[in-house]
Amino acid sequence: MTTEDPEKFVDSVKDGIVAAVRGAGEITDAVIDTISGSLVNALEKTGNVGGALTSAASEIVRGSIQGVVEVGGDLGGTAKGTMLGVLRSTKEAGGAALDTIGGMAGVVVRSTAEVGGDLGVAAKGAVEGAIVGARDVGVSAEEAASAAANGALKAAGEVSATAAEQVRAAVAGTIAGVKVVLTEPFKTDDD
Repeated sequence: MTTEDPEKFVDSVKDGIVAAVRGAGEITDAVIDTISGSLVNALEKTGNVGGALTSAASEIVRGSIQGVVEVGGDLGGTAKGTMLGVLRSTKEAGGAALDTIGGMAGVVVRSTAEVGGDLGVAAKGAVEGAIVGARDVGVSAEEAASAAANGALKAAGEVSATAAEQVRAAVAGTIAGVKVVLTEPFKTDDD
């Protein structure tokens, strides 16, 4: 499904987010429900959790970011809900969960850059979602926060040096009472 027509799938998720936000008004819960349902449905149809997970989750994240921007919704709440929705749907644990967290935070940042949204707000929201979802996937809040922050920062560095600075400022320090550790010296060609 997602490998045949990714843009159609992204549009479908975007439309679901738009409808959910307009109907519910509470963006984080609406995004969690839409993301979870879309991802579970995509994985059931493909029957392949490994490769299908990354592809489907990336497309779902893109659709959710596009949808919330379309309705002028809360980008931070969307990023948080996106992270929670992906974590609850995949049920990965431990190191695999940390890889998923970092990867999805990167997709949030790249998708936000595509639509011209605030990368710092999106990155911080992704970190907050990782913190809330950490217990569900068997990792500490600190590990989850750092994985999300590092994934977001790496993706921002691929966008531009300015984007990396914006994300670094947003995720460095303490978020939701959890110390975030940036572990890699992210460099861009602009540095």
